[in-house]
Amino acid sequence: MSTSAPEPPAGTAGVGQPGFVARHGLHTDEQQSAAREVIRRIRELDLRTVRMVVVDQHGAPRSRSLSAQAAVETFANGLDFSGAIYSLDTGNQVFVPAFARGGGFGIEEFTGFPDVVVVPDPGTFRVLPWANRTGWILCDVYFGNGRPVPLDGRGLMRRMLRDLAEAGYDYLAGLEIEYYIVKLDAQPLTPENAGFTPAAPQVSVFERGYQFLSEVRLDSVSDTLEALRDGLSAVGLPPRSMEDEWGPGQMEFTFGPMAGLAAADAAVLFRSAVKQICQRRGLLATFMCTPGLPNFFSSGWHLHQSLTHRDSGQNVFASPDAPLSTVGRQYVAGLLEHALPMMLFAVPTVNGYRRFRPYSFAPDRVCWAVENRGALVRVQGSPGDGGSHVENRIGEPAANPYLYMAANIAAGLDGIRRGLEVAPVEDDPYTAEVPMLPTSLSQAASALEADEFYRRTFGKNLVDYLLMMKRAELKRYEAGLADKPPADGQPVTDWEMREYFEFF
Repeated sequence: MSTSAPEPPAGTAGVGQPGFVARHGLHTDEQQSAAREVIRRIRELDLRTVRMVVVDQHGAPRSRSLSAQAAVETFANGLDFSGAIYSLDTGNQVFVPAFARGGGFGIEEFTGFPDVVVVPDPGTFRVLPWANRTGWILCDVYFGNGRPVPLDGRGLMRRMLRDLAEAGYDYLAGLEIEYYIVKLDAQPLTPENAGFTPAAPQVSVFERGYQFLSEVRLDSVSDTLEALRDGLSAVGLPPRSMEDEWGPGQMEFTFGPMAGLAAADAAVLFRSAVKQICQRRGLLATFMCTPGLPNFFSSGWHLHQSLTHRDSGQNVFASPDAPLSTVGRQYVAGLLEHALPMMLFAVPTVNGYRRFRPYSFAPDRVCWAVENRGALVRVQGSPGDGGSHVENRIGEPAANPYLYMAANIAAGLDGIRRGLEVAPVEDDPYTAEVPMLPTSLSQAASALEADEFYRRTFGKNLVDYLLMMKRAELKRYEAGLADKPPADGQPVTDWEMREYFEFF
């Protein structure tokens, strides 16, 4: 790495630590060149605001909006950013004794509720077409001493990609994400919903009716879909397809294959862009898995993935005489080997486990098959198909993209290294005699807690931290049920709607 960095212009805006990026060697030569180009664009476009975005442990973007001058200086100095975000659960409540030594989760640099230093990644810079003269850029997270924050999912995925590269492979992922668009009804302020605990939102369905893959239904919401299409295309994410799913206002967008970290970055930008564009139209987009509304079905995030050879760029999952190569089968075997502890990374909410029912088009057990939507891993390909790849079907739309993809990469690489093989299911995957998936967040947490692979591969700090956070979330959920038991026949609790519906 080079030790030089773009020099801030005269008249410092006083952000970050002078020379932080160069002092700790945090930008490569390529990033420095990209940073100079971003600075040029900020000035040329006369941007007034640049959003410096940090993706938190939930996969949610948190940001500070800077002036153009201050944003330019972050490429050399970084930016102080509140480390308090790592103490917040999905209810935006502090779940640790924050002023205990180590911040409550045993990391010395978190003692005292300090700031962290975030460093913009110039390759992620975008200009937001729906916001006036506003830029957007993702940041990596460090302590003031230059050490990467071990709770940062983006840094974790970058590390897993390095491990994969050392084995001779690069990662490709295609996104297929379902979500809902609804109309928010006005809700009067009452003693019950005033204060810090939001009431369950009042909504009506987006437009009306539902009919799977109906051209007429899709056309009825064309104004909003076209706004989403144009906004996403303008930030470099043109959808490959847009379609209506089973529920009212339920959509599925897919995107073509993207390489490495860019795939997870795209998932973050996609969800944030959709929510922002919709809210500017008086709508709410939610990536909550199973909203508690009439006729609403569960939404999933199907992660399509393959590996390419670093030297040739060829798809190593393709085979001239089988749907999947030997390397591909080993990768799949690794996904299955680690599927149970992987669940917490792929399905991090109480609500997400409502998907896993027999014959629901979501998996309920650990198996793989060729072109079968009931299996956990579906292989899409045929002999001689250069696009053969695998689809992991366990994810929920609210999953942290970096943790979800990193968990897949680590598991698949372990399968390759160990030469694992698992026979495919030939018949009904819902009757296969194989291990069942967890049916609750509590079961998933127990599976990860008992697992040594992810603790060793991801680091004890991160795994123990996520378990602590999810155990606290479960305690609040249980307390919420005790305080207000769901009505008979109510499939989704009010607590889940308050916790996840707008947050995700």
